[in-house]
Amino acid sequence: MLQNKFYITTAIPYASQKPHIGNAYDGILADMIARYKRLKGLDVLLCTGMDEHGQKIQNSAQKAGITPQEYADDICEYTQKVWEKLNVKYDLFIRTTSDFHKESVRTMFNKLYEKGDIYKGEYQGMYCVSCELFSTESQLEDGKCPDCGRDVAATTESAYFFRLSKYQDRLISYIEQNDNFIVPESRKKEMLNNFLKPGLQDLCVSRSTFDWGIKVDFDPDHVVYVWIDALSNYITALGYHPDKLSEDFKKWWPADLHVIGKDIVRFHSIYWPAFLMALDIPLPRQILGHPWLLMGDRKMSKTDGNVLYTLDLCEKYGTDAVRYYSLSEMPYAADGVITEELLVLKYNSDLANTLGNLVSRTVTMVKKYFGGIVPQYSEPGDHDEDLKHTASVTVREYFEKMNEYRVGEALNAVLNLARRANKYIDETTPWILAKDENAKLRLGTVLYNLTEIVRILGVLLMPVMPESAQSILTQAGSPDSSFDSLGSFGALKAGTEVGESRILFARIN
Repeated sequence: MLQNKFYITTAIPYASQKPHIGNAYDGILADMIARYKRLKGLDVLLCTGMDEHGQKIQNSAQKAGITPQEYADDICEYTQKVWEKLNVKYDLFIRTTSDFHKESVRTMFNKLYEKGDIYKGEYQGMYCVSCELFSTESQLEDGKCPDCGRDVAATTESAYFFRLSKYQDRLISYIEQNDNFIVPESRKKEMLNNFLKPGLQDLCVSRSTFDWGIKVDFDPDHVVYVWIDALSNYITALGYHPDKLSEDFKKWWPADLHVIGKDIVRFHSIYWPAFLMALDIPLPRQILGHPWLLMGDRKMSKTDGNVLYTLDLCEKYGTDAVRYYSLSEMPYAADGVITEELLVLKYNSDLANTLGNLVSRTVTMVKKYFGGIVPQYSEPGDHDEDLKHTASVTVREYFEKMNEYRVGEALNAVLNLARRANKYIDETTPWILAKDENAKLRLGTVLYNLTEIVRILGVLLMPVMPESAQSILTQAGSPDSSFDSLGSFGALKAGTEVGESRILFARIN
């Protein structure tokens, strides 16, 4: 097992409709984590993809007058455009309609059936087409689907079941013994107290009322249901096949982190580990169930008409601004909120007024007073040590928070450093120092400190706003984005020429 590898996945979006900014948070967060881990020196593999089977897609395709595959192709193409626009640099893109995935899933299903972990029976329950979810009467909320709140219908059909109950005690033991398997802690407690300890029922893993899916080899009237089909993407993307383990699977599995929304933690922390246990495959190391990005006080829904689309936001405000807002406004465990009004407010306050203003003022003063050459640090004075201390504390807090995926808290620390640097400008008044020839050395020290802070900010923001961060580093005359350069204050070499001053974020009126 390679100690320096990091395999990270997103939940694969369902190809039923075009993704909005709430759906896109998975990809933004996973890409940020992947970039962060690469800067930490790890060999990283980021996997995403598309879940393309199921009744909802079949129904939508029929309404559109096209085949399910054509419908899925259109959504897949649009989703990849969203990832490209968001600067999400994935390494693997798995589609559940690919021939290899289908063959691997069929073989897994066969093996679980031969082992006795899958058996045939009859399902009677309440079914939600929107979520493709069966629920018992007791699980419904006011007679509606517990996940989406939509109407459900009583359904009876022949189906194959996975013996989920067989793995209940083993799952409880594993989760309780591995504290960081499910994070945040509240998600772990929810899985244990609300689902596992009350008792698991066996899981329906085939459907016979529609045919858009992977056929069960030995019973072609059935298709493999979403749980085994979609969840197995994390290993089929690595070339996993039960009869032959690929070199990529041997290198990268188990996954180091599954990045998923809080609404599908149950599927990833109960169903998926149980399948893996049944197949004698190691479990993923960690599951991060992030909150939702709400529109006001409600979950985004095309049906409710409260949707913000990612491509529209990126066109209006820029990719890095959308990435920054999404990552900085999402708490670790509670839901975040997005509206265009809030996005503009944060854009102006954090990016234009605080960060952009600091970079512009600093580079402009270095050019004006020192011909664009970073001066020597030679005459320390008031406020210098406090600025350096703030930088040191910020770097330490940034790594602590980022290692725990508390990204909003990490970015708050970064912006506080930028605010402290702007205050330092007001405290040291370089425009007044420039008028006194005897204060030339002190002016040089002040501008060295500011340029070094700008460089540090550029490095810290690389995983979050890669293009803007690179522009910051270029303007500071230090294109090196290495985390190693953050070990101590003063890595920027005096005599370096700063770049051209560019407006990073123009204020929006």
